[in-house]
Amino acid sequence: MPKTFVSKQFLAFLCTGGFAAAVNFGSRIFFNQFMSFSSAIVLAYIMGMITAFILAKLFVFKESRHSSAKSAFYFVIVNLAAIAQTWIVSVVLAFNILPSLGVSLYVEETAHFVGVVVPVFTSFLGHKYLSFRA
Repeated sequence: MPKTFVSKQFLAFLCTGGFAAAVNFGSRIFFNQFMSFSSAIVLAYIMGMITAFILAKLFVFKESRHSSAKSAFYFVIVNLAAIAQTWIVSVVLAFNILPSLGVSLYVEETAHFVGVVVPVFTSFLGHKYLSFRA
């Protein structure tokens, strides 16, 4: 399993996922001007997920035997687990852990950033073996 995470494919996943995470993070800040933090996280995650699917299909998992529709179906399933991880971590950090530690600056941004990073490894495995199975 460690070799899985020390590969060009994982590096490409990190790069494309990093870009998608930036879309997620930036759009959360934008959406948060019009809706609650919790709702903005979910909508931003969807924006990032669309970006991630397109980039993963084009640059990371080019050898996939699945049709685009089948890949998209599994991609959504894997990301439902990831969005749960992201949301739980972000909300618990923002409203419980960081305030109890006395953190008062950039609480939501810090919480959301950590929440986005948490599912990187589980998502890679899910996409490699389900979404874009070769």
